[in-house]
Amino acid sequence: MLRSALLYTALVFGANTAFAQSPTPTPDWQAAKEAGLEKLVVADDPAPISDTEFTDVDGGTHTLADYRGKVVLVNFWATWCAPCREEMPALDRLQAELGGDDFQVVTIATGRNAPARIQSFFDEVGVENLPILLDPRQMVARDMGVVGLPVSVLIDREGTEVARYLGDAEWDSQAAKTLITQLTAP
Repeated sequence: MLRSALLYTALVFGANTAFAQSPTPTPDWQAAKEAGLEKLVVADDPAPISDTEFTDVDGGTHTLADYRGKVVLVNFWATWCAPCREEMPALDRLQAELGGDDFQVVTIATGRNAPARIQSFFDEVGVENLPILLDPRQMVARDMGVVGLPVSVLIDREGTEVARYLGDAEWDSQAAKTLITQLTAP
């Protein structure tokens, strides 16, 4: 009887601890804005992300759901976009430093961007850690409400958009790294 009471008590306390923990970490959005990510727009009502397919340079198809379980920073860009040229090395450094099992930078070239031109672009700006992914008909960009470039969308582990950044950002800044670390915290 005593053993059953102890087991029951342990289960109750364990369950209460599990309920007390938030399934999705809550980052300090305001601190991120004040520290340099002032254009960050936090989603009032996070919604599931697009399930529209995009491709890689080998013709393989992908969706953003392929990254479920990770925090993802999706960056929509184009080779002709001057702010994208400025931003891409910072995205590359962010991926090199924080990318892995919990976080991924996903760069999607939207519109007409020839793979050879993308590779030249990456070589010119020193990108070594980012994928070459294509959205030639801008279907993913349209589904995600992208109307200008660059646009970066933060997606949580459950596959919902939690914030977006309009324009280029210093994604390798301490503010950005702190935000990503908060989003990936257990």
